[in-house]
Amino acid sequence: MENRYEQYGFYAMLDRMQYINRWGLMRNSRIENIKEHSFDVAVIAHSLCLLHNRFAGEGDIKPDPFRVQAYAVYHDCTEIITGDLPTPIKYRNREITAAYRQVEAESADSLCKLLPEWMRDEYLDLLAPSLETEEQILIHKLVKAADRISAYIKCIREESSGNKEFRSAGESIAESIRSIGLPEVDYFMEHFVPSYGYTLDMLTQTED
Repeated sequence: MENRYEQYGFYAMLDRMQYINRWGLMRNSRIENIKEHSFDVAVIAHSLCLLHNRFAGEGDIKPDPFRVQAYAVYHDCTEIITGDLPTPIKYRNREITAAYRQVEAESADSLCKLLPEWMRDEYLDLLAPSLETEEQILIHKLVKAADRISAYIKCIREESSGNKEFRSAGESIAESIRSIGLPEVDYFMEHFVPSYGYTLDMLTQTED
């Protein structure tokens, strides 16, 4: 039986995501941490799922947008332990990628042990999805696309501030987004992303 006075550190550990910065090899005009990045990804992933369900045909998989959002919120939580490994290193070769995936799985397990036992399986599924069904694979793809879009938006923001450091990264990320081949991703990029480069006056301007 669970001790009513037992203390658990899971959520306090998640709060420390604010101390882990992204883009460690780049000169940033504004530092971005993985806590705020996760919020951005969750917002975009939720939108992508809404769009996917709107465009889906009869018999196509239509995930719950809030389930997709939950996966997006937790998609980088293991970096509390692993840190944010730069992309060029993470995907340098298959061996490094496979080893990093194993470290991620072990990190997810370590984090979940900071929860009451009856909660662990629920959170382990969020931190380390099994990808055993078509729906899980689709959710993973939507979250991954949202992650890419968030990174591209970061590049837009940096360029807007006059930082040319992110120009090449932005071009590379844009190409990777185009190659995803999902209509919901293309729609988001066409209709929502351009406004991230707007000024406040442009964003708040209304048509008569």
